[in-house]
Amino acid sequence: MSTKFICLKNVMAILLSINILSCSSSNSSIEELPYLTVKSVSPQNLAAAGGEITIRVSSYPIATAQSDAGWITLKSNTSSDSLTSFTFTAKANKGNAREAGITITAGEKETSIIITQAANNEQESKPAIDENLPAVKVAKELGLGWNLGNQLDAHVNEIADETSWGNGKVTQETLLKVKQAGFTSVRIPVTWLGKVGEAPHYHIDTDWMNRVAEVVEYAEKAGLKAIINIHHDGHRHIHEDGFDEHRWLDIVGAAQNKDMNTAIKEQLKSMWTQIAQRFENKGEFLIFEGLNEIHDGRWGSGTNTTDGGKQYAILNEWQQVFVDAVRATGGNNATRYLGISGYCTSPNLTIKHLQLPTGPAQDRLLISVHYYDPATFALEDKFAEWDTGAPSKKESWGDEEHLKKVFAALRTAYVEKGIPVYIGEMGCVHRNNNRSEAFRKYYLEYVCKAARTNGMAVFYWDNGNAGADGMLRADESHHRNLCQQWKGCDRCHDQRVFLQ
Repeated sequence: MSTKFICLKNVMAILLSINILSCSSSNSSIEELPYLTVKSVSPQNLAAAGGEITIRVSSYPIATAQSDAGWITLKSNTSSDSLTSFTFTAKANKGNAREAGITITAGEKETSIIITQAANNEQESKPAIDENLPAVKVAKELGLGWNLGNQLDAHVNEIADETSWGNGKVTQETLLKVKQAGFTSVRIPVTWLGKVGEAPHYHIDTDWMNRVAEVVEYAEKAGLKAIINIHHDGHRHIHEDGFDEHRWLDIVGAAQNKDMNTAIKEQLKSMWTQIAQRFENKGEFLIFEGLNEIHDGRWGSGTNTTDGGKQYAILNEWQQVFVDAVRATGGNNATRYLGISGYCTSPNLTIKHLQLPTGPAQDRLLISVHYYDPATFALEDKFAEWDTGAPSKKESWGDEEHLKKVFAALRTAYVEKGIPVYIGEMGCVHRNNNRSEAFRKYYLEYVCKAARTNGMAVFYWDNGNAGADGMLRADESHHRNLCQQWKGCDRCHDQRVFLQ
C-alpha cells in the first residue's frame, strides 16, 4: 500500500470523526434547550353536553398536562419523539356557562389553555321566584344579614361573658359600620349561661338583660333589623375521649326522661316570657329566635337517627313552648316575627321533621336553618378548593349542584307556601394564599346568590377573628361584594373573578 493512499485514508477518517463530533455536539445543544409549542386544541369551546378534548403539543422534554377543574379530567396521553397528544374528558354541564384551565408543562416551560363550556339551556330548574310572594317580601326586608358572632354568645366557665373569646365590647359604631357596608339585618346570638336563677322563677340577671337591650338599641339606631335568641345554652359536643359536654337544653336527656323535659320546658317558658316582656314595646324590626343548633353532639348523624323520632318530637315541643310564651305577653309580641329552627338547624332535617308551632299569628313564623356544606371546606379548611377546583383539593360533595338542590327544597317546602326562610348562619374561614382565598369568596357569593334566587334571606357568621380561622369582620371590601350578590348581580360564576 502506498504512503499517499494511507495518508488520504487517515485524512478521511479525521474528517469523518470531526463531522460525527460536530453532529453530536449540535444534537446535544438542541436537546438541552427546553421548548414547548401547542400544535392544536380541539375543541376549545365545548357544548353543554361535554365530550372529549384533544391537545397536541411539541416539546422537549416530554410534556405533562393537568386540569384545574373537577369537570375536566385527563383520560390518556401518548408521546412519539417530541410530539405528545393529550385526551381530556369533560362532564356535561348542568348549569351556567363555565371555563377551566389546562396547564401544559415541559421542563421550565409552561402554558395554560382556557377551555369554555356552554350553559345548559335545557336544565331542569325552577322558574324565577315570584317577588310578590309574602315570604319573599319578608326575605327582601331582612336582606343580607350579619352575625355578631363570638360576642354576646361568648362564655367562660359556664358564664356568659361578652369579651371572653377575644372580641372587645360591641359599640354603636360597630353596627353603624355594618349598616354602611350594606347589610340590612343583624343576628345577635345571646348565651344566658350563668345569668339565670334557680327554679321556679329562673330570674334573668338584670345587668345581662340590660346589656342585651343596649345592643338591640344599637341595631335599631343603625337602622338594622335584629334577631336575638337563646344560643349556646343548647350547645353539645362529644369529645374524642367520649366525654359528652352539654348544657341545660339537653335534647338527649329530655327524650329519655319525662321529668327532665318538663323542667326544661318550664325554664324555657320562663326565660322567653321575661325576654319578651323586656322587649314588648319594640317594633317589628326585632325578631325572636327560640333556639340554636339543638342536637345530640353528632350534628344530625347520631342517636336522632335511631331513637324513633323522640328527639325531633321533643324539639317540636320546645318550639311550641317558645311561641306560646312570647305570644302570651301581648303587645307587639302578639304578632312579632318568630324564628323557628329544626333539628341541628339542618335544612334537610328541618324539612323532614319540624312541625311548625300552632296558635295565633301563624303567618308570623319564620324558618331558620344554617348552611356550612361541606364543613370540611367552610369550617375546617381540610380542603382548599370548592366546586370548580382540582379534584384532589376539594371535597367530594357539597358543590354548586348540592347547594342549589338544598335551597330549592327549602323554597318548595316553605317559601312557595308563604313561610319565610332565612339562612341564620353561613360562612367560610379565611385561607392563607390567593388561590384558596379566591375559592372561599366564590363559595360565599354563590351561597348569597342561591339564597336570593330562592327567595330567602341569608346571614353571614362572623367570629371577629382575622386569623386563619377567622370569618369576615376585617374583610370590609368583601362585605359589598356579598351585598351586591344577594341583590342579584350575576357576578359569581367561578373563582377566576377573584384571581384577576
